[in-house]
Amino acid sequence: MKRSLIAILVSVFLLSSCAIFKKSGPKADEFADYTEDISGERITFSDLSEQAKKVSDAAPRESAEAVDDDLEYALKAFKDKNKGERYWNGFTVLVFSGVDREQAFKTQKELEESFPDIKSDMQYQQPRYLLKVGKFVNRIEAQPYYHQLIEKFPTVRIIQDRFQREGYVNPDPVEDVERPDQNISQDL
Repeated sequence: MKRSLIAILVSVFLLSSCAIFKKSGPKADEFADYTEDISGERITFSDLSEQAKKVSDAAPRESAEAVDDDLEYALKAFKDKNKGERYWNGFTVLVFSGVDREQAFKTQKELEESFPDIKSDMQYQQPRYLLKVGKFVNRIEAQPYYHQLIEKFPTVRIIQDRFQREGYVNPDPVEDVERPDQNISQDL
């Protein structure tokens, strides 16, 4: 009973104390006649149809040959840039990965017997042997080989790999400062 009486008294006190504090500051009626001119600060835009006419009249008409020439130039620049890259990223089908050398060569022999048209590549990355098939730009290109090989080799999978570019030309050969008569790029 005492607790409920105290709770009622506290709530009545809080509700009545809120009415004591009144908002300070000017009343809304004091700003009824306020005006401000900001037209000098506003940005004005001309009509959009006039701008569109100016752009369409000024733009030269390009023919399909001009676009083809631009595209040809861009592709040539892209090819030249890529020739300077020593490696390219892609995907390959991994048929075998393990430390057993004899099992790796046995798997390669089985692959050559079962699929004579598929060229395989054996690599040794210490401490394991890798038997890979193909060099593909994207994963979709590797899918047909994967589905063909999965029937005979259940552990086959598609992995990301890095391949050395054929016809790589080193744009800036590195000079050996200790042996100026020898070029390091020739040793590679």
